Parts: sequence; C-alpha cells; structure tokens
Amino acid sequence: MALGADLIDKLLAEYKKPEEIIGENGLLKQLTKALLERAMAAELKDHLGYEKHDPAGHNSGNSRNGKSRKKDKQMQVVWTGHWSG
Repeated sequence: MALGADLIDKLLAEYKKPEEIIGENGLLKQLTKALLERAMAAELKDHLGYEKHDPAGHNSGNSRNGKSRKKDKQMQVVWTGHWSG
C-alpha cells in the first residue's frame, strides 16, 4: 500500500525543523510506535482469537494479562511474527 501525497503533506504540515521529524520525540518515532503497536495488537488478537475486552476471553485460560510501560534508551525493532488479516 502506498501512502498518498496528501496524507504525507498533512502529517508534515505542523513541522518546521528536521528535529521535529526525525528527533528523539519526532514524527518518525511517533509513527513507528503507533504502527508497531497496531501490528502487535492485531497479531495478539489473531493469536488469542478474540478482541481486546471481549467477554469470550474471560477465564479462558488464554487471556490477556495486562501490559506495563517499558522504555529503552534506543528503539530497536525485531519482529519475527506475521501479518494477519
């Protein structure tokens, strides 16, 4: 899937300096985080067989057990899963 020029223009409209795009808390990092979280949530849904907050998962023996905030000094991405859907 290709990203349209209009979408890219909208994303970049607020940013004036390169640091705001590629810096520590820049747009690139925000987009990467959002995309990875969505992909992992979809993979978890596929693996468990039910949506988040779905009653089907309650006391099933294969349920979500929460999450905790983690912070790395450097973002490293290694994904060995598969795309579902």
